[in-house]
Amino acid sequence: MAVVAMEAIVVGEVLYSESSKILHLLTKDYGLISVLSRGCRKMKSPLRSMSQKFMYGIFQVHYRENGLSTLQSADSIQTFTKIYTDITVMSYAAFLLDLSEQVLKQTDDAGIFPRLLSALKKIDEGLDPMMITSILELQYLPFLGVQPNLDCCSICGSTHHIVTISSSDGGYICENCYRGQKKYQPKTIQLLRMFYYVDLEKLTKLSIRDTIKQEIWEFIDDYYDRYTGLYLKSKQFLKGLAKLG
Repeated sequence: MAVVAMEAIVVGEVLYSESSKILHLLTKDYGLISVLSRGCRKMKSPLRSMSQKFMYGIFQVHYRENGLSTLQSADSIQTFTKIYTDITVMSYAAFLLDLSEQVLKQTDDAGIFPRLLSALKKIDEGLDPMMITSILELQYLPFLGVQPNLDCCSICGSTHHIVTISSSDGGYICENCYRGQKKYQPKTIQLLRMFYYVDLEKLTKLSIRDTIKQEIWEFIDDYYDRYTGLYLKSKQFLKGLAKLG
């Protein structure tokens, strides 16, 4: 097996034997792979610190394309300090890891890695983790083949007089096609489209009223339930956090 240097994020970990782990790495160039981190649970192991979820760095891997690879060494590129020190922030970030892993099981698109990395960086910089999560959820929908129509009325195609958005109808609804669907605030309708297209790397601040945040969250949650078939335990935990908030 050749040793390959991979830029990657640890998105999952499974205990293996008494002292090892199997890590799920979301890599920049090789997609989602599993690697054996041998002996990493030992206190003095040089692999210990990098064999944890959220770690981002360069991983030297004995790579097997169709089997379990083995981690040789790893060096950190960036440590997400805020994520590790705030349980609420960590909960949102953990969901994004789970979601990214599930999306990658349905597509091998290289666009997943930079989006997840940007989201983790923005959360670590202190931007609202709930809204960063919403942005990434929206931007993953095209990879799942179920993106909403946020450019015109999803029923008639009109670009004028958009009055609400409907998950059951697949996107925007204009006043002529409105038939009693739930009404969302105009700001919610605008932000959903902005979130869908925004470049996370260029995002520097998010200041959104709680009522708008809740509507964004509810729409995306309902849309995922209707169309994606993804039901993650980490999302259920976030629903509880949202209610408490």
